[in-house]
Amino acid sequence: MKAEPTPSTLAHAADDEGTPVSVKIRERIRAARKRFHANDNIAEFIEPGELEALLDEVEVKMQGVLDSLVIDTDSDHNTNDTARRVAKLYLREVFKGRYVKPPPITDFPNAEHLNELMIVGPLTVRSACSHHFCPVIGKVWIGVMPNEHTNVIGLSKYARLAEWVMGRPQIQEEAVVQLADLIMEKTQPDGLAIVMEATHYCMAWRGVKDMDSRMINSVMRGAFLKDPTLRREFLALLPKG
Repeated sequence: MKAEPTPSTLAHAADDEGTPVSVKIRERIRAARKRFHANDNIAEFIEPGELEALLDEVEVKMQGVLDSLVIDTDSDHNTNDTARRVAKLYLREVFKGRYVKPPPITDFPNAEHLNELMIVGPLTVRSACSHHFCPVIGKVWIGVMPNEHTNVIGLSKYARLAEWVMGRPQIQEEAVVQLADLIMEKTQPDGLAIVMEATHYCMAWRGVKDMDSRMINSVMRGAFLKDPTLRREFLALLPKG
């Protein structure tokens, strides 16, 4: 016979029903002693159906922001659905890399024992800076030095991994390191090199309003870090300008 719920169980269920989904997710992360910085992926802590509930919660809070900006969204036909659109923008597009699991990656054994430099790029990447949530748009080049044990993945998979990492509020220096860690884990090459060049709209849209500046940074791992000749070869093969 099924046990009847106790008053304390009912009270707990009622309390849980009224708890914002963001609080539930945050409590799970803290219980696991994990962090939830802007550029962290938290998909493992989100239960089925909660992402849609989180979308509703963000919409309500975004409406509060619009109200505080003194925008009459009731009579302004251009903004009467903006809160919902912005919530979708953040959760399903710009910051999607925080809330979904990594893309499935099919790999193959290096049957031909390939051990020559391979370069993928330029891959167009889009992100947002953690400081102002302004767009960061740029290109990434990935150099791989495989060995006989390296897992070979399709070229499009590099783009999917880059999109997943960049789809979070980021600073460029940390984003490139995250991408390098992920590719090293997935493929286990002898060496990995990544160069990213991007425009930061927190400089172009605000502040100094410099439309022409770019940021370029790189990460070198394994053979690219130890062998200056290989590193020069990779950099020399990147398109100029």
